[in-house]
Amino acid sequence: MRMSKLVALLISLMTLTSAADLPTKKWLNLAAIKTMVAAAEAEAQKRSVQVTLCIVDESGNLLFLQKADGAGLNTIQFAQKKARHAALYGHPSKNAADQLKGGDLQVLAFPDAFPNQGGLPIKVDGQTIGAIAASGAPSEVDEAIAQTAIDALLKK
Repeated sequence: MRMSKLVALLISLMTLTSAADLPTKKWLNLAAIKTMVAAAEAEAQKRSVQVTLCIVDESGNLLFLQKADGAGLNTIQFAQKKARHAALYGHPSKNAADQLKGGDLQVLAFPDAFPNQGGLPIKVDGQTIGAIAASGAPSEVDEAIAQTAIDALLKK
């Protein structure tokens, strides 16, 4: 009887020890998404542009998508592709655009690669936890809107 209690105690202690050693994972929750969207909307309004905003998780799964009334229909797909690129490759979608401008055509063969500026990975402690993209303004403005959203999130 004592032996079984001792074994049960050891097993529970081992479980506590291993659970304590597990890493914690950060993710984009609804509050984080709302913070980023509010900042992105304010930046777009400040710049007088109409954009589609897209936020994805680290695997490129859609978490948020919003098209401004004046944004073109094509921006829905473009924003998703920019965000998915940034999440899956862990770097701005502009990198693919720069590769293409440099004559590197292999970027066109990469699944989910999108050679257009405007998508940025969201990184916390060096880990990509998702990405955000804007589409509908000039590419550098799209990226600035996305960066404003990330800055708002990370300073909270």
